[in-house]
Amino acid sequence: PTSQFAYPFHNSRTHFTICVPVPQLADPFHDRRAFWAYNGPSYYERSPPMKGNKDLMEVLNSLLSDELSHINQYMVHSEMSANWGYQKLHKHFEKRSIDEMKHAERLIGRILFLEGIPVVSILHGIHIGSDASKQLDNDHLAEEEVIKAYNGAIKLAGDVNDFATREILEEILNDEDRHIDEIEALQDQISHMTLPLFLTTQVG
Repeated sequence: PTSQFAYPFHNSRTHFTICVPVPQLADPFHDRRAFWAYNGPSYYERSPPMKGNKDLMEVLNSLLSDELSHINQYMVHSEMSANWGYQKLHKHFEKRSIDEMKHAERLIGRILFLEGIPVVSILHGIHIGSDASKQLDNDHLAEEEVIKAYNGAIKLAGDVNDFATREILEEILNDEDRHIDEIEALQDQISHMTLPLFLTTQVG
Protein backbone atom coordinates (compact mmCIF):
# COMPACT_ATOMS: atom_id res chain seq x y z
CA PRO A 1 0.00 0.00 0.00
CA THR A 2 1.09 3.56 -0.56
CA SER A 3 0.15 7.00 0.69
CA GLN A 4 0.70 10.29 -1.11
CA PHE A 5 2.12 13.62 -0.03
CA ALA A 6 0.98 16.49 -2.27
CA TYR A 7 3.31 19.47 -2.60
CA PRO A 8 1.34 22.25 -4.34
CA PHE A 9 2.59 25.21 -6.34
CA HIS A 10 -0.37 27.39 -7.14
CA ASN A 11 -1.86 30.84 -7.37
CA SER A 12 -5.20 32.09 -8.63
CA ARG A 13 -4.22 31.42 -12.26
CA THR A 14 -1.74 28.55 -12.08
CA HIS A 15 -1.86 25.22 -10.30
CA PHE A 16 0.93 22.68 -10.26
CA THR A 17 0.98 19.81 -7.77
CA ILE A 18 3.60 17.16 -7.15
CA CYS A 19 2.11 14.00 -5.63
CA VAL A 20 4.73 11.88 -3.96
CA PRO A 21 4.06 8.13 -3.47
CA VAL A 22 5.50 6.88 -0.21
CA PRO A 23 5.58 3.08 0.19
CA GLN A 24 4.42 1.99 3.63
CA LEU A 25 7.02 -0.72 4.04
CA ALA A 26 9.24 -1.84 6.87
CA ASP A 27 12.12 -0.50 4.80
CA PRO A 28 11.00 2.66 2.96
CA PHE A 29 14.03 2.36 0.70
CA HIS A 30 12.60 -0.78 -0.90
CA ASP A 31 11.97 1.53 -3.85
CA ARG A 32 14.16 4.61 -3.45
CA ARG A 33 12.88 6.30 -6.56
CA ALA A 34 9.34 6.28 -5.14
CA PHE A 35 10.40 7.89 -1.87
CA TRP A 36 11.24 11.56 -1.29
CA ALA A 37 12.73 12.81 1.96
CA TYR A 38 10.76 15.50 3.73
CA ASN A 39 12.46 15.12 7.10
CA GLY A 40 16.04 16.16 6.48
CA PRO A 41 19.48 14.56 6.69
CA SER A 42 18.51 11.47 8.73
CA TYR A 43 17.32 9.86 5.50
CA TYR A 44 20.75 10.29 3.95
CA GLU A 45 22.27 8.33 6.84
CA ARG A 46 19.89 5.42 6.17
CA SER A 47 20.16 5.41 2.40
CA PRO A 48 22.25 3.00 0.32
CA PRO A 49 25.11 4.33 -1.87
CA MET A 50 23.99 6.74 -4.59
CA LYS A 51 24.76 6.33 -8.27
CA GLY A 52 25.64 10.02 -8.49
CA ASN A 53 28.55 11.84 -6.88
CA LYS A 54 27.76 12.70 -3.24
CA ASP A 55 29.09 16.26 -3.40
CA LEU A 56 27.24 16.95 -6.64
CA MET A 57 24.04 15.53 -5.16
CA GLU A 58 24.27 17.97 -2.25
CA VAL A 59 24.79 20.85 -4.68
CA LEU A 60 21.79 19.75 -6.78
CA ASN A 61 19.60 19.74 -3.67
CA SER A 62 20.89 23.19 -2.73
CA LEU A 63 19.97 24.44 -6.21
CA LEU A 64 16.56 22.82 -5.78
CA SER A 65 16.09 24.80 -2.55
CA ASP A 66 17.02 27.98 -4.43
CA GLU A 67 14.47 27.27 -7.15
CA LEU A 68 11.68 26.44 -4.69
CA SER A 69 12.44 29.65 -2.79
CA HIS A 70 12.33 31.71 -5.98
CA ILE A 71 9.01 30.16 -7.00
CA ASN A 72 7.50 31.48 -3.78
CA GLN A 73 9.14 34.91 -3.99
CA TYR A 74 8.20 35.51 -7.62
CA MET A 75 4.68 34.19 -7.13
CA VAL A 76 4.03 36.60 -4.27
CA HIS A 77 5.44 39.49 -6.32
CA SER A 78 3.22 38.43 -9.21
CA GLU A 79 0.06 38.43 -7.11
CA MET A 80 0.97 41.74 -5.45
CA SER A 81 1.31 43.32 -8.91
CA ALA A 82 -2.05 41.85 -9.96
CA ASN A 83 -3.64 43.23 -6.79
CA TRP A 84 -2.23 46.70 -7.55
CA GLY A 85 -3.58 46.53 -11.11
CA TYR A 86 -0.21 46.22 -12.86
CA GLN A 87 -1.09 43.36 -15.18
CA LYS A 88 2.03 43.54 -17.36
CA LEU A 89 4.29 43.40 -14.34
CA HIS A 90 2.15 40.59 -12.93
CA LYS A 91 2.74 38.56 -16.11
CA HIS A 92 6.48 39.24 -15.93
CA PHE A 93 6.75 37.83 -12.40
CA GLU A 94 4.33 34.98 -13.10
CA LYS A 95 6.26 33.76 -16.15
CA ARG A 96 9.51 33.79 -14.19
CA SER A 97 7.90 31.81 -11.36
CA ILE A 98 6.68 29.19 -13.84
CA ASP A 99 10.18 28.98 -15.34
CA GLU A 100 11.54 28.24 -11.87
CA MET A 101 8.92 25.49 -11.40
CA LYS A 102 10.23 23.87 -14.57
CA HIS A 103 13.80 24.17 -13.27
CA ALA A 104 12.80 22.53 -10.00
CA GLU A 105 11.13 19.73 -11.95
CA ARG A 106 14.30 19.10 -13.96
CA LEU A 107 16.48 19.08 -10.84
CA ILE A 108 14.13 16.65 -9.10
CA GLY A 109 14.16 14.38 -12.12
CA ARG A 110 17.95 14.42 -12.30
CA ILE A 111 18.40 13.74 -8.59
CA LEU A 112 16.03 10.77 -8.83
CA PHE A 113 17.82 9.47 -11.93
CA LEU A 114 21.09 9.56 -9.97
CA GLU A 115 19.34 7.56 -7.22
CA GLY A 116 19.39 10.44 -4.79
CA ILE A 117 16.62 11.92 -2.67
CA PRO A 118 15.16 15.32 -3.64
CA VAL A 119 14.74 17.40 -0.49
CA VAL A 120 11.87 19.86 -0.98
CA SER A 121 11.34 20.83 2.67
CA ILE A 122 14.25 23.31 2.82
CA LEU A 123 13.86 26.86 1.49
CA HIS A 124 16.52 29.53 1.33
CA GLY A 125 15.88 33.23 1.90
CA ILE A 126 12.64 34.66 0.50
CA HIS A 127 12.63 38.48 0.20
CA ILE A 128 9.35 40.22 -0.63
CA GLY A 129 9.54 43.81 -1.87
CA SER A 130 7.09 46.45 -0.69
CA ASP A 131 6.90 48.09 -4.12
CA ALA A 132 7.76 47.18 -7.70
CA SER A 133 11.23 48.67 -7.55
CA LYS A 134 12.18 46.80 -4.38
CA GLN A 135 10.69 43.59 -5.81
CA LEU A 136 12.90 43.85 -8.88
CA ASP A 137 15.92 44.64 -6.71
CA ASN A 138 15.27 41.54 -4.57
CA ASP A 139 14.71 39.37 -7.63
CA HIS A 140 17.91 40.66 -9.23
CA LEU A 141 19.86 39.69 -6.13
CA ALA A 142 18.23 36.25 -6.13
CA GLU A 143 19.18 35.70 -9.77
CA GLU A 144 22.75 36.90 -9.19
CA GLU A 145 23.19 34.41 -6.37
CA VAL A 146 21.68 31.47 -8.23
CA ILE A 147 23.74 32.20 -11.35
CA LYS A 148 26.86 32.02 -9.21
CA ALA A 149 25.60 28.74 -7.71
CA TYR A 150 24.87 27.23 -11.13
CA ASN A 151 28.31 28.19 -12.42
CA GLY A 152 29.88 26.42 -9.45
CA ALA A 153 27.68 23.37 -9.97
CA ILE A 154 28.55 23.21 -13.66
CA LYS A 155 32.25 23.21 -12.82
CA LEU A 156 31.75 20.47 -10.22
CA ALA A 157 29.74 18.32 -12.63
CA GLY A 158 32.57 18.56 -15.14
CA ASP A 159 35.19 17.76 -12.49
CA VAL A 160 33.36 14.53 -11.57
CA ASN A 161 32.76 13.66 -15.25
CA ASP A 162 28.96 13.90 -15.01
CA PHE A 163 28.53 15.59 -18.36
CA ALA A 164 24.81 14.87 -18.69
CA THR A 165 24.13 16.73 -15.44
CA ARG A 166 26.42 19.53 -16.57
CA GLU A 167 24.40 19.93 -19.77
CA ILE A 168 21.13 20.19 -17.82
CA LEU A 169 22.65 22.79 -15.51
CA GLU A 170 23.96 24.80 -18.46
CA GLU A 171 20.49 24.88 -19.99
CA ILE A 172 18.96 26.11 -16.73
CA LEU A 173 21.75 28.70 -16.41
CA ASN A 174 20.82 30.10 -19.83
CA ASP A 175 17.29 30.71 -18.50
CA GLU A 176 18.65 32.41 -15.38
CA ASP A 177 20.85 34.67 -17.52
CA ARG A 178 17.76 35.64 -19.50
CA HIS A 179 15.86 36.32 -16.29
CA ILE A 180 18.46 38.75 -15.03
CA ASP A 181 18.56 40.53 -18.41
CA GLU A 182 14.78 40.98 -18.29
CA ILE A 183 14.93 42.30 -14.73
CA GLU A 184 17.69 44.76 -15.66
CA ALA A 185 15.66 46.00 -18.63
CA LEU A 186 12.78 46.88 -16.28
CA GLN A 187 15.15 48.44 -13.77
CA ASP A 188 16.61 50.62 -16.54
CA GLN A 189 13.10 51.81 -17.44
CA ILE A 190 12.45 52.76 -13.82
CA SER A 191 15.77 54.61 -13.68
CA HIS A 192 14.98 56.60 -16.81
CA MET A 193 11.26 57.18 -16.25
CA THR A 194 10.93 57.25 -12.44
CA LEU A 195 8.82 54.61 -10.69
CA PRO A 196 5.40 56.38 -10.87
CA LEU A 197 5.66 56.92 -14.62
CA PHE A 198 6.95 53.38 -15.17
CA LEU A 199 3.96 51.96 -13.31
CA THR A 200 1.54 53.75 -15.65
CA THR A 201 3.01 51.62 -18.48
CA GLN A 202 2.29 48.39 -16.57
CA VAL A 203 -1.48 48.81 -16.27
CA GLY A 204 -3.79 46.64 -18.38
